[in-house]
Amino acid sequence: MKLLVVDDSSVTRKIIKAVADALNMQAEEAADGIEALEILAERHSEFDLVLLDWNMPDKSGFDVLLEIKEDENMHDLPVMMVTTEGQKTSIVAAIKAGAANYLTKPFTVEDLVIKINECIGWGGDL
Repeated sequence: MKLLVVDDSSVTRKIIKAVADALNMQAEEAADGIEALEILAERHSEFDLVLLDWNMPDKSGFDVLLEIKEDENMHDLPVMMVTTEGQKTSIVAAIKAGAANYLTKPFTVEDLVIKINECIGWGGDL
């Protein structure tokens, strides 16, 4: 299993990567939405799940989600929003746009593992 972790916070990326490592998953990092779309344009088939922050400079995670879901080559790629955007309207908008799941920050390791499992049907545990 391979994850693409997209967040402008290096701390959040490192936390998620450490959890992925503990789950024996690979995790690649992108510092913003533009970098994420560049990676996905070339190698989208390598990834099983994208974990995407909403609030990032230059291109928001919501805009990245829309681009992924509008691209015929990537629209089936599961995307989970991992963000401080906890308003019900934001959650509903992301799910309607095609997000497979939604996790608000701050989160526990257990919540992250549960949400990853829900997105990709992976039955692993820490």
